[in-house]
Amino acid sequence: MYTPLRLFITTALVAATCLFNLPTQAQESGHADQNPIADSVNKEEHEIEHNLEESEEKFNIGQMIMHHIADSHEWEFSHGVAIPLPVILYSADRGIEVFSSSNFHNEHHEYNGYHLVHGDSETVEPVDHERKIYDFSITKNVASMMLSAIILVLIFTSIGKAYQRNVGKAPKGFQSAMEIVILFIRDDVVKPNVGPNYEKYLPYLLTLFFFILVNNILGLLPGAANVTGNIAITMTLAVITFIIVHINANKNYYKHLVSPPGVPAPLLLIMIPVEVVGVFMKPFSLMVRLFANMTAGHIILLSLFGLIFIFQSMFIAPVISLFALFLNFIEIMVAFIQAFIFTLLSSMYIGSAIEEHGHADHGH
Repeated sequence: MYTPLRLFITTALVAATCLFNLPTQAQESGHADQNPIADSVNKEEHEIEHNLEESEEKFNIGQMIMHHIADSHEWEFSHGVAIPLPVILYSADRGIEVFSSSNFHNEHHEYNGYHLVHGDSETVEPVDHERKIYDFSITKNVASMMLSAIILVLIFTSIGKAYQRNVGKAPKGFQSAMEIVILFIRDDVVKPNVGPNYEKYLPYLLTLFFFILVNNILGLLPGAANVTGNIAITMTLAVITFIIVHINANKNYYKHLVSPPGVPAPLLLIMIPVEVVGVFMKPFSLMVRLFANMTAGHIILLSLFGLIFIFQSMFIAPVISLFALFLNFIEIMVAFIQAFIFTLLSSMYIGSAIEEHGHADHGH
């Protein structure tokens, strides 16, 4: 009896072991069947990631945007089409050196002991870092400003000659269109804000308006320079306004800075620093407002065009192109608005500085 019982128990244990092992074997079999599918999916994912990495290496949208809005030692109109600009350097040991920026077009971007450094903006540095050089090169922004100056001279010279030829006659054509803009700036911007002595400051303010306007519009053209999107340019314009304001300011203006009327003596310790900070915040706001608005517009447009190369799809290109065209019209409007605002605020700052009234509101 012991032998049949032992045989029964052994048989039962073997059967139970086989029964419990069946799901595991089935699961392993299933995994074995699914391994080729999983491997295929993983392979496709790796290929997609690899293609994306290659695409990012081939086209870097951030690099493209910075390349177009930054200053450069050559004027690039399109990919592969560029005009080299003159590099003008001065050093104590060599004196003045003038050569073309095309000499830097080699493997190491070096020429005659100088190195062209590509960063947020291009700079020329001596290979020997102990040497001190002064860079007076004609960069893309400088060349664009020269171009805008020539355009302004041609426009207003032709308008002046038209007035001399047509004395007593109504203006027509381009002369009539420009007269509307000039009279608007004179009668609605400069005269109300500067006051009775506006004629003294009208030439500067008109020049300021048209210089900003022309450079804003030129910056929207393909391959153009981003002049008003360069903070050094907007800072220079703001500093010129700051100098004009404080050279022509009267005693009432300075009195309001050191002794604001109606302020108790104990509060002067707080108010005088606030007033002085406000003096420098005015040109700072002029500088940043123009720079930020024009740069932001360029970045948005370039980002939209960059999406075409990122997605690499013929279906998205027309949509982005239409949207970019719409934004271009907005940018043209912004170009006029920013020139108007810069001129308006400059007129207000000048008017507040030369106003004779003892309790004048000095733009606070």
